[in-house]
Amino acid sequence: MRYVEVRAAKDHFGIYLHTVEDVGSEALLDLDEFPPFDPDDESSEFGQLLGTAENPLAALVMAEQRTGAERGRWVNENVVQDAYGDFIRAGRPSDAPPDGRPWT
Repeated sequence: MRYVEVRAAKDHFGIYLHTVEDVGSEALLDLDEFPPFDPDDESSEFGQLLGTAENPLAALVMAEQRTGAERGRWVNENVVQDAYGDFIRAGRPSDAPPDGRPWT
């Protein structure tokens, strides 16, 4: 499973790509707890830095351009577990969710 994170730092915003094993369940929804897909890749533990930007909007644009992330699917850190839980309860479908847009 892949997800993108925009992380605030002192004077910039970092864009990170995380690639983890989908080991979740209704009892385990915290993506930060999932093991890296490639345990031999040191960058996978903290995410691969894709770039930095000076402000949040520029970071979102860069993340979207570099990963294909969709503007309408960004969620806050504490909401991603709810979105992942919806995906689990739907049976991990390979097609689009009911609203027709890609899964978060």
